[in-house]
Amino acid sequence: MLRLLLMSALVVCCGKTPAIAQSKPAQAKAAPNPDDLRKLENDWAQAVRTNDARKLSEILDDGWVGVTWTGAASNKANALAVLKTPGISMDEFDRGPMAVRFFDNTAVVTGTDIEKSSSGGNVRSKYVWTDVFVLRDGKWRAVASHSTKVAK
Repeated sequence: MLRLLLMSALVVCCGKTPAIAQSKPAQAKAAPNPDDLRKLENDWAQAVRTNDARKLSEILDDGWVGVTWTGAASNKANALAVLKTPGISMDEFDRGPMAVRFFDNTAVVTGTDIEKSSSGGNVRSKYVWTDVFVLRDGKWRAVASHSTKVAK
């Protein structure tokens, strides 16, 4: 009520209605969807299982760095070359739950999986891992990864 009285007084004294600043509503930025990152993680695993270098190349940023469970560092070129190495395969892959956290244009995904792979013999192992993604040109790209083998 007081505001209405003040505005009426201004109209009487000044002879015109006070200008009310109008601004365009801010464009709401769409919240990132955790399911998009979960799907990307599943696509990554599928690309490795099927030796799909094209798909893996789309997921990994050119500057991607991964640290394996042995402590060895890898890059995108090495990851793609492994797909072509005879005798290495991922025969089974059971994904555990994944947690996705967003920090502006960065996403951190943590999870677990159990893999049965072949590299001179069949090995079934459980891993915990972290992948870091950055949103570039509207696409999430993996920029860093770390994997740890869980002792039995």
